[in-house]
Amino acid sequence: MKKLVSTTIFLLIATVIIAQDSLEEDKVQKVVETFFEGFHARDSTLMKSVFHEDPVIQTIGRSKNGQTVLVKEELQQVLKGIVSIPLETDFKEVLHDYVIKIDGEMANAWTSYSFYMDDTFSHCGVNSFQLLKVEGEWKIIYLIDTRRKEGCKEKKVK
Repeated sequence: MKKLVSTTIFLLIATVIIAQDSLEEDKVQKVVETFFEGFHARDSTLMKSVFHEDPVIQTIGRSKNGQTVLVKEELQQVLKGIVSIPLETDFKEVLHDYVIKIDGEMANAWTSYSFYMDDTFSHCGVNSFQLLKVEGEWKIIYLIDTRRKEGCKEKKVK
């Protein structure tokens, strides 16, 4: 009987812990989704709302001569660039999946994607969002992505 009670208590605690982790993962995913909602709507206010003050934003890509390059951008530059995309230009970043890891007040969301301009495949890669939980809210502190044209798994634009 004592063993049954111990096992039941252990299972209840484990269930609560797993449910809390799942809830936090959902919150992290919602931050990423909000970022992309703003991104696709060209809404700089919405995008900025999910960032912590002074985040680091970088891209890994290739130069014209094929060298790997790391480009750092300021948040204001990124927001201004997205907002300035002409309204007649249709663009869509299609996320394939989410892998979310959390340790206390830090989280990472890893999302592979395909990017389309006017329904034409442009490139693919991975976004890595590093988040910090501040006063109960997850905020993006670091965003880095890769961009390539080879080895992509395209997903139809919806």
